[in-house]
Amino acid sequence: MRPAPALPCLSWLHTCIAGALLAWGGTAAHSQSLSQMAEQASGYDAAWLAARANVDAAISRGEQARAGLLPQVALQAQSQYSRTEVSKPELTITGPNHQLGLVASQPLYRPANRIALEQGKLGANIARLQLDAAAQDLLVRVAQAYFDVLAAEDTMRFVQAQKAAVQEQLAAARRNFDVGTATITDSREAEARFDLVRAQEIAADNDLTVKRLALDNVVGMPGNQPWPLQQPARLPALTPDSVLPWVDQAQADQAQIRIAQLAVDNARLDTKKAETGHLPTVDLQASVGKQFYPKGSITMPTNGYNATQGTVGVVLNVPLFSGFAVQNRVKETVALETKAEADLDNARRTVTQTVRNAFFSVQSSASQVKALEAAEASSQLALDANRTGYDVGVRINIDVLNAQSQLFQTKRDLAQARYNTLLGQLKLKQASGNLTLDDVRAVDLLLTKPQAANKP
Repeated sequence: MRPAPALPCLSWLHTCIAGALLAWGGTAAHSQSLSQMAEQASGYDAAWLAARANVDAAISRGEQARAGLLPQVALQAQSQYSRTEVSKPELTITGPNHQLGLVASQPLYRPANRIALEQGKLGANIARLQLDAAAQDLLVRVAQAYFDVLAAEDTMRFVQAQKAAVQEQLAAARRNFDVGTATITDSREAEARFDLVRAQEIAADNDLTVKRLALDNVVGMPGNQPWPLQQPARLPALTPDSVLPWVDQAQADQAQIRIAQLAVDNARLDTKKAETGHLPTVDLQASVGKQFYPKGSITMPTNGYNATQGTVGVVLNVPLFSGFAVQNRVKETVALETKAEADLDNARRTVTQTVRNAFFSVQSSASQVKALEAAEASSQLALDANRTGYDVGVRINIDVLNAQSQLFQTKRDLAQARYNTLLGQLKLKQASGNLTLDDVRAVDLLLTKPQAANKP
């Protein structure tokens, strides 16, 4: 069994909460980078905190199993009243008796207890891997909410720019109609497009509000303002650029696979523990105690006496027959072992498919960015040509409006594709099992820090 490596999530747990609060506490609006919001979220996110508590519980559970190999000591006390009658010779003894003793036992041979200790250690390792997976999931969820807000802000900005452009075109159409160089149709078309853009602005504003609330909910602090992406945006290349290394890394490091492997190891230990039901157990036992008979006893009918007794010995227990319970328990654990192996195979296949999907999704998003960058330049040229044609009378107003709409739609799609590429790279690293806070900090280098970010 391969030991669990140092987990990326634990390294930044102790510094993230205090650092984020000191740096950003007391401000009305929190303009933060992606990594700063991830650090802030680590002190608030319920799923991550639950996984952290589960690790502590698993460690304590493993230490409980160690008790089966350590001495057990107990203090016993007893007080009772008895009456004894003897016919020949005729004798009656009545009175109380009290006992006080110290009893200790030390397991010498209990193979089931030793296996239980190994299972306790496995349980702690599984909990640590679950915490690792929860930390990576938290990073992705924060990044998703972060980029959702940036995309919603871009959409709002593009819609407002389109609204201004349509309003300008509407004013031009009205002027041309007044001087007789354009028809009323141009004005009506511009008015219709202006009303449509206003409706789009309302929808974009609502979407931005919802996305900001979602980010605040993940981070645990209201009024968060993400840093925007640098312009012109330079997205990092995907390294390595082949899917096979990512799949191989996932097979070795992905928490889901490693948890399934530990589950197989635990199932095999369950089978070994069940088989110990046929084995004997050996314990060392010792006791020392004192009995008090204030009115004597049947063996010593005196006015009263005390007795001290100590024992030490080895107890051997050999199971002979338990109603086929051990045999059926072994059959159950063997079946569960087979199930765990099948779950491991399924985990490997699922992770492989997830990694492949994430890899090709990143490639697709990167290709879309290049295509949309070219489309943006072409749409701008088309808009300029349509405006010139409208001024000289070879184009009508609807042509200009359509060209404007196409340009702003392309700009919005390009911004979304860039965010999808960055988020897809983080999801690919999560799928391969090696997403850390350093990867998120690398994204910070692509963002622009606002000048007033640190002002209260």
